Amino acid sequence: MATTPRLSQKITAIAESATLKVDSKAKALKAQGAPVISFAAGEPDFPTPEHIVEAAIAAAKDPANHRYTPGKGLPDLREAVAQKTLRDSKVEASPDQIIITNGGKQSVYESFQVLLNPGDEVIIPTPYWTTYPEVIGLADGVAVDVFADAEQGYKVTVEQLEEVRTERTKVLLFVSPSNPTGAVYSPDETRAIGEWALEHGIWIITDEIYQNLTYDGVEATSIVAAVPELANQTLLVNGVAKSYAMTGWRVGWTVGPKDAITAMTNQQSHLSGNVNNIAQRAAIAAITGSQEPVEQMRQAFDRRRHAIVEQLNLVNGFTVPTPQGAFYVYADVSGVIGRTIDGVTPTSSLEVADLMLDKAQVAAVPGEAFGPSGYLRFSYALGDDALREGAERLQKLFA
Repeated sequence: MATTPRLSQKITAIAESATLKVDSKAKALKAQGAPVISFAAGEPDFPTPEHIVEAAIAAAKDPANHRYTPGKGLPDLREAVAQKTLRDSKVEASPDQIIITNGGKQSVYESFQVLLNPGDEVIIPTPYWTTYPEVIGLADGVAVDVFADAEQGYKVTVEQLEEVRTERTKVLLFVSPSNPTGAVYSPDETRAIGEWALEHGIWIITDEIYQNLTYDGVEATSIVAAVPELANQTLLVNGVAKSYAMTGWRVGWTVGPKDAITAMTNQQSHLSGNVNNIAQRAAIAAITGSQEPVEQMRQAFDRRRHAIVEQLNLVNGFTVPTPQGAFYVYADVSGVIGRTIDGVTPTSSLEVADLMLDKAQVAAVPGEAFGPSGYLRFSYALGDDALREGAERLQKLFA
């Protein structure tokens, strides 16, 4: 007699988030008293700005926020998001083209659920954020990786995209600035990719969560601003987590065509309902209030960016390009793989990461979480002293 699997095969096939796994291991060691320095977590080390916290405290005292509110999001917040999208993405959208979600991660999940049918292909420029392939699989889609290495600045070309396009290609994922590499596509590169997608009728999901964290005078160009005709086939994902140091508040959103947003709203009405009202009120304060704290954090990240690139390039076997966005560097560690270090000979970046944690008590996320082996992602969203100490430990370990 045939046996029924005890659990859902689709769900049990999901891998744990590698970034969270490494960060959890580092925190567990630290809790045991080990002097671990972790470059793993993708979140600012700054507190949420005070005026945002004060707005949340006031909201918690208002009984109107103690009840259910529209599943699509508070009207005031959707209006604020429309204004931010125009201000920062240079894209005009009405509040009814916006849905508020429980963080950007839920926006990404719902976007793929709404667009994909079984067997639809999604082109993913690689290295990619570890969650993307998993949510594509949950939507019964097929992830098609297109890899760009350090020599390409971790940015794919139209020619590479065209090589993998098939009649089943439904969506292109476009992320600039990138997690994990910090790469930022230029206006011309963005326009070329957008025109290619428009020509072939391909949907775009563009994750703009790091758009306010760019450096050296570089600006992140929204693909819809570059090619306005894409507005009817693009979903823009964003949120307050990174720019406003609000990772734990869990407020994100998607901007897109009304039919897609309506479908996402219907889905969310059964999935979670409205986002926490207190967090939504805090997000309004973040978006509409003073942006000076954002600029102060950006300047601190910029200083740390220069420091970590300089220090990690002093590690024997590391090659670290200078990123132009986000708060990550993506180190090519192929010069370490195959060398015997303190009695250990790593054969992959996963083993390099384990070696670093065991021998130097420094945590970073291996490239296997984001695509091919041979790389490590270091977040520089940690204190200056810890950053310097962690890099010095690695210089000694791999000397």
